Amino acid sequence: MSRTPHDIAPDDGALEALLHGRLGDPFSVLGPHRGKKGTVIRTFQPGATAVEVHPLEKDESNATLQPIHASGVFGGEVVDPGRYVLRVQWPETVQETEDPYSFGTLLGDVDLHLINEGTHRHLGDTLGAQVMELGGVPGVRFAVWAPNARRVSVVGDFNNWDGRRHAMRLRHPAGVWELFIPRLRAGTIYKYEIVAPSGEVLPLKADPVALRAELPPATASVVADLSQISWTDAEWEAGRAQRQTAAAPISIYEVHAGSWFRPDGGLVTWNDLSERLVPYVKDMGFTHIELLPVMEHPFSGSWGYQPIGLFAPTSRFGSCEDFARFVDACHQAEIGVILDWVPAHFPSDAHGLADFDGTHLYEHQDPREGFHHDWNTLIFNFGRREVRGYLIASALHWLRAYHIDALRVDAVASMLYRDYSRKPGEWVPNVYGGRENLEAVQFVRELSAIMRQDFPDRLLIAEESTAWPGVTRPAEEGGLGFHFKWNMGWMNDSLRYMSRDPAFRSWHHDDMTFGLIYAFSERFILPLSHDEVVHGKHSILGRMPGDDWQRFANMRAYLAFMWSHPGKKLIFMGTEIAEPFEWNHDAQVNWWLLDHTPHRGMQRLTRDLNRLYVSEPALHRLDADPAGFRWIVGDDRGQSVFAYLRSAGEDDAKPMLVVCNMTPVPRTGYRIGVPPGGRWRERLNSDAEVYGGSNLGNGGGITAEPHPIHGFEQSLALTLPPLATVWLQPE
Repeated sequence: MSRTPHDIAPDDGALEALLHGRLGDPFSVLGPHRGKKGTVIRTFQPGATAVEVHPLEKDESNATLQPIHASGVFGGEVVDPGRYVLRVQWPETVQETEDPYSFGTLLGDVDLHLINEGTHRHLGDTLGAQVMELGGVPGVRFAVWAPNARRVSVVGDFNNWDGRRHAMRLRHPAGVWELFIPRLRAGTIYKYEIVAPSGEVLPLKADPVALRAELPPATASVVADLSQISWTDAEWEAGRAQRQTAAAPISIYEVHAGSWFRPDGGLVTWNDLSERLVPYVKDMGFTHIELLPVMEHPFSGSWGYQPIGLFAPTSRFGSCEDFARFVDACHQAEIGVILDWVPAHFPSDAHGLADFDGTHLYEHQDPREGFHHDWNTLIFNFGRREVRGYLIASALHWLRAYHIDALRVDAVASMLYRDYSRKPGEWVPNVYGGRENLEAVQFVRELSAIMRQDFPDRLLIAEESTAWPGVTRPAEEGGLGFHFKWNMGWMNDSLRYMSRDPAFRSWHHDDMTFGLIYAFSERFILPLSHDEVVHGKHSILGRMPGDDWQRFANMRAYLAFMWSHPGKKLIFMGTEIAEPFEWNHDAQVNWWLLDHTPHRGMQRLTRDLNRLYVSEPALHRLDADPAGFRWIVGDDRGQSVFAYLRSAGEDDAKPMLVVCNMTPVPRTGYRIGVPPGGRWRERLNSDAEVYGGSNLGNGGGITAEPHPIHGFEQSLALTLPPLATVWLQPE
């Protein structure tokens, strides 16, 4: 309570400000204040016919507040009411509720200090709408960072979207506005009404730290109570670290949740995906599911890459609890979950982060630094500590609240370079005159260091398409600190090679070998992602040359080459069944294709590739170590043949020999040197009949002969099927 005794009616200036929505300090007028003889209580209830104060801890009768203004301001002096509720008489009902303005400050000094310096790691539990009890009173605590606003209010159906009703308290110097509204509950729809420094009332804003949002195209935030989520994945969590090292097998199935499956043409739910996607991925042998961004986003056509709700799973597929159950189901099936996460940019929708408090709060003011021409989006101001803190807290929220196993950071190259996709004169150099975005580098290093310390068993993955050095080197060693990097160079080179007519491949042999020059400079993931099957690029099968038989054979040979190449694996949904069409985010995977033998064969090949990759240490243990790879034949341009050994280490008695014939010409008696003698078993042949091939091969195995070649005393005289990859292993 204030120290100066209050009259029942506020002064005319304060009353006018309240009635016109310009009151920046509502606690100075509303709620309880020390009066001349007791406690002056004021409340603003537009449309109410009467208001009474009902003491909760005393036997005193209700005190009726007097109308102060016809617009709905009531006030009166009550003798020591203690804890009280307001009984508000509306034309058709009576409402009983505690007074929001009877509660003291909410956030502690430590919280405010950490928010101010950009180091609060639990913003998802601190800002936004938090369901809680305060002094035994159930309700919701709202808190939002808007340091330049003149006034911030919570609005929703509960107050007829009237910004004068629940104006918030500003906490200096953090710039955080807060208010506890009693008796609200999970499921309440709300937004913030903000008055800009200019006095303009901005379009209603969604909560930047909302835990849930309305189903688009609606744009309001929704109160959520994540404490109701229960987990049964303790066993997975205990063993997660061993499953995600550079030596572990990691095979990723990339999924756009809204178009993997569409029941009766409608949107799928997380419950549907738990029942159908999880067992499918398990049966196919993938170790991880990677989801295109599930953070709330207004435009479905962005596939989630233009998010607004960086703390909220999209409501398109169900509730927060449904999403958590999906993750839990994945973990029960021993499948890790990777989320695409987008800290590089955000859309300029009026209800989002753009001009949030009437200033360029989250974005740069200068469009040369703050606007992406490629995507018509705004760029986060990584130089502002509160913005870096907001983004880092978002990343940690998914790891903590939803047990996510890894984050794949989208568009890292656009973050690292100030001149990314810009012409001269369209960008601002850094303080040293260079093109590197030093603030973005600081942000990435800070995030990676925090994750390594607080979540050492989780992964941070970069979609980074340039030659920036040390992407997967720890930050303390001068790197960016990612655990893995998408190998975009390998993807571009190898796809370009496989898309050529085999008659011309001999001239482009280096496209398949060049990746091994730098394959161990970083820890890589080999991606055949969604980006490669849209925007006129065709599907992976659609890029393959030749007639139908050759196209399928090419793709089978390519996948078997990919699964034997150093680096973790990733393919986009539908690739495993050889989708002939580009991905359409408004449809589903064309599962009917599995009625046809070639597509069914591709699916079986993918399943077998995964199972061998996981079970054979030679194929994964030294993915990031040159000791795990040895060329045997890397220069046979004329015949477009590649041969190499994968091994799990110097003492590995069971290396895997991989031989690729990238022409439609079968080759017999092709001699390959091998380390041990004896019989070599054919572990996989992409030309096998069960995969849709011609079934040419080595009869399941072949015995080495004492014919020195390629630096070995023993060799195999192999039959190389057309357009095929063969894996062999000593028995």
